[in-house]
Amino acid sequence: MPAEQDWDDWGSEPAELMMMLSEVTPVLDAALPLGAFKAHLRLGTGFGEAELQDSVLIGFLRAALAAIEKRTGKALLQRDFRWVVTRWVRPDVAAVPIAPVVGLVSVARIDAQGSSAPVALGTYWLEPDSQQPQLHPTAACLPNLPAGTRLELFLTAGMSPSWEALPSDLAQAVLMLAAHYYEYRDDTALHGGCMPFGVTSLIESHRALRLSAGGRL
Repeated sequence: MPAEQDWDDWGSEPAELMMMLSEVTPVLDAALPLGAFKAHLRLGTGFGEAELQDSVLIGFLRAALAAIEKRTGKALLQRDFRWVVTRWVRPDVAAVPIAPVVGLVSVARIDAQGSSAPVALGTYWLEPDSQQPQLHPTAACLPNLPAGTRLELFLTAGMSPSWEALPSDLAQAVLMLAAHYYEYRDDTALHGGCMPFGVTSLIESHRALRLSAGGRL
């Protein structure tokens, strides 16, 4: 997974918000359940070449994790994200495009010339929500962002700091989807949107609620 993965289509905010969300700290290989995945696949152990396909298995785990995070609208494993906003939809509150949010790390205001000025974290407060966290200003309104100006927020988001602490249904869904990718790895007819029924059933209760246009923030 690249250092900054594009997450623009996450969340429920309209396109005119002009925002971008990218991953800053990718999930480490060591944080992925390689051993559990091998057991799920019933791969043999004790052979001299047993570790030769580890990188391949990790790739399938990453693909499955990314697909389920995209489908649910949630980050499963905690890491840092960069959220850039150039225009607000409402002056008093903004929907954070990822859930759940652990907290803000830093905020900076960048002008049209590219000069960056730090913003005190106390300027904002986060309203936690498993579906749609919200960013609130401590003042009456969110800051005005003239043309060419953007706000850059670094935040930590994710359901769990470790794989072992993930909800069991989501952990099982990742293993099942990774196994599906592994089993059909040579089938060129499959594409990124392919997800078995058993996987969709497991993640259904975690999917983000989609609000109507009138209900978006």
